[in-house]
Amino acid sequence: MSETGLAEQTCSRCESPLETGDLRCAICGQAALDAEADAPQKMAVQILRCTGCGAAIAYDPKHLAPSCSFCGDVVKVESIDDPMEQTEHYLPFTVTADEARAALRGWLDSRGWFRPSDLSASAQLTQLKPLWWVAWVFDADAFVSWAADSNEGSGRSDWAPHSGQNEIHFDDILVSASRGLSVSEAAAISPGMDLATQRDTPEGADREATLEQFDVQRSQARQEVSAAIHRMAAERAQNHFIPGTRFRNVRVAIVLRRLVTRRLSLPAYVLAYRYKDRLYRVVICGQDKRLMVGTSPKSLIKMIAVGLLVAVLAIVILGIIAGGS
Repeated sequence: MSETGLAEQTCSRCESPLETGDLRCAICGQAALDAEADAPQKMAVQILRCTGCGAAIAYDPKHLAPSCSFCGDVVKVESIDDPMEQTEHYLPFTVTADEARAALRGWLDSRGWFRPSDLSASAQLTQLKPLWWVAWVFDADAFVSWAADSNEGSGRSDWAPHSGQNEIHFDDILVSASRGLSVSEAAAISPGMDLATQRDTPEGADREATLEQFDVQRSQARQEVSAAIHRMAAERAQNHFIPGTRFRNVRVAIVLRRLVTRRLSLPAYVLAYRYKDRLYRVVICGQDKRLMVGTSPKSLIKMIAVGLLVAVLAIVILGIIAGGS
């Protein structure tokens, strides 16, 4: 279990660790004794807000590009009065820009039969941007009560009720806080992240990457983390605790006994390529070039050909059936 991010102060009621800046305990809601003294001073923060995807980018007066590094839409300067969460650690880029370009070519070649035959040869890379997207990483101890129906012990019936209680430990669970990456994009590249390589500051060429800001407040972050804990607890109950091989009506109730969250910036490349006057986007993990997700065109001619073939086969089969009857 990672000890990074543990606070020195603990809750006076339940003795759970309190994170820096916590006004209340994440477990029982008890007010932190020194919350007002330790809380960050309220100050206006300027960020670059994308008008398309909503990503918050670190504001730098030297940054002259008016487009969002995530989606390419227009950005505007926005002032935020409430204190913003700050990244605590950074994961380094281990994939180079050249490797990302080569990975894109290989990905285009592997798009399957329905892709245009000249996709890889004709696609033109128009943009490659390294960036840091943001996520929470949490450790938690939870007491889980579960109930479900399964085929175990059902006898002549299809289902039998089961219930139970178990302790579950969560370690280094990553939950996306990014607005620039979609949930599916973040999920596709997250498995390639090596959390053991985290650094306090970017180093070398990593400093050139665009930095997404944590503009989601801690209360909302905890809601996201809580939803992830409930989702994973239901999966673990189904995979390890509920007897049987078929399940329905899986329900879980959770009592958190410890929750420690950390804020990380994770590396990725966002690539844009053009094919026949249309732009497409691909996201590549900055630590594993095999993990990527994106959009690509399909060949209309091949899709029509397959549709016609299916229609002809259906007519032939119907004819055979009609003739046999």
